[in-house]
Amino acid sequence: MKILVVGSGGREHALAWKLLQSSRVQQVICVPGNGGTALLKGCHNLGLNIDDFEGIGRFALVNGVVLVVIGPEVPLANGITDYLQKQGLKVFGPTRMGAQIEASKSWAKALMQEAKIPTARSLVFNQETAAQAYVKEQGVPIVIKVDGLAAGKGVTVASTIEEAQAAIAAAFGGQFGAAGNLVVIEECLTGQEVSILALTDGITIRPLLAAQDHKRIGDGDTGPNTGGMGAYAPAPIVTPELMQQIQTEILEPTIAHLQKRGIDYRGVLYAGLMITPDGSPRVIEFNCRFGDPETQALLPLLDSPLDELLLACAQQRLAEIPPIEWKSGVATCVVVAADGYPGSYSKGNFITGIAAAEEKEAVVFHAGTQLKQNNLITDGGRVLGVTAIGESFNQAIANAYAAVDCIQFEGMYYRRDIGHRVKTIPSASS
Repeated sequence: MKILVVGSGGREHALAWKLLQSSRVQQVICVPGNGGTALLKGCHNLGLNIDDFEGIGRFALVNGVVLVVIGPEVPLANGITDYLQKQGLKVFGPTRMGAQIEASKSWAKALMQEAKIPTARSLVFNQETAAQAYVKEQGVPIVIKVDGLAAGKGVTVASTIEEAQAAIAAAFGGQFGAAGNLVVIEECLTGQEVSILALTDGITIRPLLAAQDHKRIGDGDTGPNTGGMGAYAPAPIVTPELMQQIQTEILEPTIAHLQKRGIDYRGVLYAGLMITPDGSPRVIEFNCRFGDPETQALLPLLDSPLDELLLACAQQRLAEIPPIEWKSGVATCVVVAADGYPGSYSKGNFITGIAAAEEKEAVVFHAGTQLKQNNLITDGGRVLGVTAIGESFNQAIANAYAAVDCIQFEGMYYRRDIGHRVKTIPSASS
C-alpha cells in the first residue's frame, strides 16, 4: 500500500523509515519531506506545502493512498484531518477539535480539571496587568506559557520575578502573535520529565515506551527551551507499575472526556509528564502528535509493524491488534543543530560524513536538511537526529556520539550530555 506522511522534520523521516520496513508498504510519499526522505529507498518527496490541504487530498485520492499520517501540530490545529476525512481518506491524526489539546493550553487545562487529571495549579490571563500582578503575588519559581502554538518556544520556567515579567510582556507584546493573546501561569513542578506517547483510535489507547527528552539548549539542562536536543528510551524512571498508573489516571480519563465532548480522537496522545519526588505523575502538557525527537528514539525499538498500528487507529479497530512488541535494548538520539538555534542561524551549509556515521551502528534521521544538486545542505535549526541502539545506555550513548563525530557542517552544534540521567560511571575496578 501507499502511505502519505505530512511534514519535513526528523519525526517524519523516522516515520517514513519505519513504515517502509513493512512488507505491506509499497511506497511512502512525504509532503514536503527533506534531504533524508529524498534519499530513502521507496520514499518520494512531493513538493506541496503542508497547508495545501486540497493539493494533498487530490494527490492521495488520485494515487490510491491508503493512509495519510500527519506529523506536525500546525496542520492538525488548522483542520487538515477534517478536510481529508471529508474527501473519504483515512487519516492518522486528530481533528481540529481534538488538536486543541495542544493548540490551546487553557482548553487543555479545562479538560484536565473536568477529568480530574493530576496537573499543576494554574490560572489563565487575557490582560498583561493582571498577569504581572499575579506573578508578584505568587513569587518564583513559576511557569509562564503562551496559550497557543509556539514551536516549543512559548514556555518560560522563571526563577526570578524579572524573568517572569519579561515572558509575560513578550507574550502580550506580540512576540508569539495570536498564540500569546492568552497566557497560562502555573506552579512550577519539580521532578523528572518524561514523555508518554500513546496511540489511540478514540476508544482504545495504548502507550509506547516511556522516553525522556532534553529540552534545554545547553549541557547540564541550561539555557532556553528548544524543540528538543536529544532523547532516549525506555526511560527507567517509568516502571511497569507507574505506566499502569499513567494509563488509568491520565490516558484513559483523557480519551473518555474527549469522547464526552463529542471529539473522535484518532492519532497520538502525547502526555508530557513530571514525575514528582514522591513518584506520582502530573501532566505538564498534552501534545496531539508524535514527539520530536522522542520518535527517533522509539521507532528503532519498535518490533510491531507501524503501518498496522496506525491504520488500526484510523479505522477505529485498535482493540483487535495484538499487544505492541519491542526489541530488546535501549536507544539514544542526539540532535545535531545549527549554531544559534533556537535563535537565528544560517542555512545552506554542506553536510558531510553521514555515510560514515551510519557505519557506526547508528541511523541518521534528517530534520532541517535539503538535497540540492546531489548535495545535502542545512535547512533548519535542528539539522539531524543521530540514533543508536545498545544493550545498555552507556553503549547506546557511546555509539550515538561516535556517529556524531563523523558528521561535519559549518556551525554544527550539539549537546554532549544526552542521557546524563541514565549513564552509569564505570567503577575504578572495571
